[in-house]
Amino acid sequence: MSRFLNGALVALIAVPFAFGQTDIPKSKDYPGLSRMPGYYIRDYAESQFDSYSFKIKEGETEKRQAVEGRLLRYRYDLPRNATAASSLQIIRNFQSAVRSAGGAVLREVGQGDERETTLRFAKGGTEVWLAVHAISGIDKLYEMVIVEKQAMQQDITLDAKAMADDIGQTGRVAIYGIHFDTGKAELKPESEPALVQIAKLLTQNPAMKVYVVGHTDMVADLATNVKLSQARAQAVVNALVSQHGIAGARLIAYGDGPYAPVAPNKTEDGRARNRRVELVEIATK
Repeated sequence: MSRFLNGALVALIAVPFAFGQTDIPKSKDYPGLSRMPGYYIRDYAESQFDSYSFKIKEGETEKRQAVEGRLLRYRYDLPRNATAASSLQIIRNFQSAVRSAGGAVLREVGQGDERETTLRFAKGGTEVWLAVHAISGIDKLYEMVIVEKQAMQQDITLDAKAMADDIGQTGRVAIYGIHFDTGKAELKPESEPALVQIAKLLTQNPAMKVYVVGHTDMVADLATNVKLSQARAQAVVNALVSQHGIAGARLIAYGDGPYAPVAPNKTEDGRARNRRVELVEIATK
């Protein structure tokens, strides 16, 4: 799945254009996937972050795979008196286009006038999942669900008061607003709001000293994760000292790697929860 669909889907027969039928406002084809000729967009919806449970097959076993990210839904219709492409033709067009781009067919079911397929391909380094449901009987339509897989962007950050409350109750607080690229320890710009709140917490509590603890998931080997978590914790300490005026003596960086998960590492959601920075208060007499 190293390439995206550079060309549009090519229909195998000509279908008359649906005169008098137009796409609903603000709808558009998914980039790189043209529609079957003659069809128009009857329904369209988009969500910047959502989840969809795709049906896939492993051998003879059918299961569901939840995928999170940017989600788009389409319904393409054809006028009742127009000649429709067969459900098989529609499914085969999508499968052929995805395979030619290095993608994979994960499921195909149905027969006659109604068929479904689940596909997966890559778009500029992003994993894209696609479900197609085609009907060519009395109703002449096909539906698509597309998810561009991605982790959720953390938009809500604990403020200084909430951090203080958590530390007061448990001696620690997990910070999910600290962002790094995969496998790297350079702070991303979107980490700044969380750093501001951490600095505010420490400024409002001048006697407080904390361990800044880095945590990772279990994707890489143990040694790599421990080293990475230490580097990330140190990056947070360095930013608080150099950019926010916090005394270095109040901060100790520590990398805990994957040793203290808060969720299973078997799912992307669990791994995302395990990738975090925590502040642990250093007890004083």
